[in-house]
Amino acid sequence: MKTMSSEDYHESQIYRIRHSAAHLMAQAVLEMFPEGKVAIGPPIEHGFYYDFDLPRALNAEDLEKIESRMQALIAEKHDFVYQEISPEEGQTLFADQPYKLELIHDILVRGTDEYGEKTEQPTLSIYRSGPFVDLCRGPHVENSREIDPKAVKLLSVAGAYWRGDADRPMLQRIYGTAWESSKELREYLAWLEEVQKRDHRRLVRELDLLSFHEEAGPGLAYWHPKGAMMRKIIEDFWRDRHMEGGYEFVYTPHIGKAWLWQTSGHLDFYKESMYAPMDVDGQPYYIKPMNCPFHIMIYKSSLRSYRELPLRWAELGTVYRFEKSGVLHGLLRVRGFTQDDAHIICTPEQIEGEILRVLRFSLAMLRAFGFEEIEAYLSTRPEKAVGEPARWEQAQEALRRAIDAEGLAYEIDEGGGAFYGPKIDLKIRDALAREWQLSTIQFDFNLPERFDMTYVGEDGAEHRPYMVHRALLGSIERFFGILVEHYAGAFPVWLAPEQARIVPIADRHIDYARQVEDQLRQAHLRTNTDVSSSRMNAKIREAQLQKVPYVLVVGDKEAEEGTVAVRLRGKNRQLGIMPVAAFIDHAHKAVAERALE
Repeated sequence: MKTMSSEDYHESQIYRIRHSAAHLMAQAVLEMFPEGKVAIGPPIEHGFYYDFDLPRALNAEDLEKIESRMQALIAEKHDFVYQEISPEEGQTLFADQPYKLELIHDILVRGTDEYGEKTEQPTLSIYRSGPFVDLCRGPHVENSREIDPKAVKLLSVAGAYWRGDADRPMLQRIYGTAWESSKELREYLAWLEEVQKRDHRRLVRELDLLSFHEEAGPGLAYWHPKGAMMRKIIEDFWRDRHMEGGYEFVYTPHIGKAWLWQTSGHLDFYKESMYAPMDVDGQPYYIKPMNCPFHIMIYKSSLRSYRELPLRWAELGTVYRFEKSGVLHGLLRVRGFTQDDAHIICTPEQIEGEILRVLRFSLAMLRAFGFEEIEAYLSTRPEKAVGEPARWEQAQEALRRAIDAEGLAYEIDEGGGAFYGPKIDLKIRDALAREWQLSTIQFDFNLPERFDMTYVGEDGAEHRPYMVHRALLGSIERFFGILVEHYAGAFPVWLAPEQARIVPIADRHIDYARQVEDQLRQAHLRTNTDVSSSRMNAKIREAQLQKVPYVLVVGDKEAEEGTVAVRLRGKNRQLGIMPVAAFIDHAHKAVAERALE
């Protein structure tokens, strides 16, 4: 389900419909709970939400009643009327709504609007629809008759801290969706059902890939043998490709003295996401949230010459970041994860070639895993930035020319770069057309200055190198979660943790099944034999549920002729009976080609 750009979305009719539906929902909730307090309720991708402080927890029956009342309000054909009022009028209008009063206070005193953005707006803007009024910038539909009542659906209720602060009240957030037609709503609900079927948190349990244990520490993944095998396959492929690409590998510690993080600036700008220090010999040490300062220490271990550059150092480095429990989400948001990190250190003359090289490398890696729809986002120099403007310009041009050379579709985020350098983000679309940000190619003009990185140039003088941070997959954990959902757990043969399962028809066929298993293992195919007491059809069904690419059934005839009856993953798909050697050749070909089926 493709999405439009945020700018186009904000100007679209569907945005107006969803924004207006959120207000109608708030009106219906306040009718049900007159003493209720409302917070904020914006449109979001594919729908809208609104946060409430209510006297009791909502249930599914409440949602049905609220939805029914929304449909009635739509039928009443209310106008949505924009109005500007003074702060004093706002304080009177929302006297019984503490969350709105806080927003008004922020607008007036702190100079931020209801979304926390800086504003010089001297007045407040509100929208009225019937008796309901809310602080709002809009836009909305002109009249509720523009909303199809059969294209609106309330989906769920979740907890949400006021303004995302765990020290503030926990509110109830109602999620809903709205479309221009009932047909679009039905299509969206079908898509949503498919999203839920592919939820990696459920699939990793069902396929016995990994687990999470709240009692041992939330946000930390425990890799089971099958998941660990897949991870090994991914990491081995990653290492092989890096060796071919001219990279060298490094390994760095998991902790470092506070000095390291003070010098890098993390203690000034990133401390809230770092774990508390530990005392080691009377010195404060921090567990690492990033690998880059360690790579810089390796660089500074000796005097560097221009003749050594470029240096391409890669590490599968595990880092730890403190994420609030409310944002943890399976493998997509964890507290410990492994970055497929690399740093490129080079001269100004080398930078354009290196950027093109790493962009091509990134694209080749993503495509190898089956992602073909890839878009680039180029973020440029913000107002406040470190580094010489000329260096920024050269870096931005190198990024832009590399994107153009590869013929990628891209958007420019003017001023959206980090203060320390411009970057390219590569975003893929998965099997459900969802967009995921994976690869990042990030210039850094900050750390080379902070750590006084230099090299001796051809002129004998010291020069500052260019440094580029680069991650292809982002993190192994998050990438794995995306892969699970993209393939719905039915991985291509080359990635599947178990490529073939051998099913003996009866116990007398187990010895032959074991012989076949040994042949396949000797041919470096990942296989197991089902020796359970279940009947053959149940064994086949179990292999299908575990999404094993090949099921090899063996009985009297196969044992006598040295063959296997090959079934493919999915219903009624068979390759038929073939010699074991022929199956091995077939599987090897699928692996070598990284075939999707």
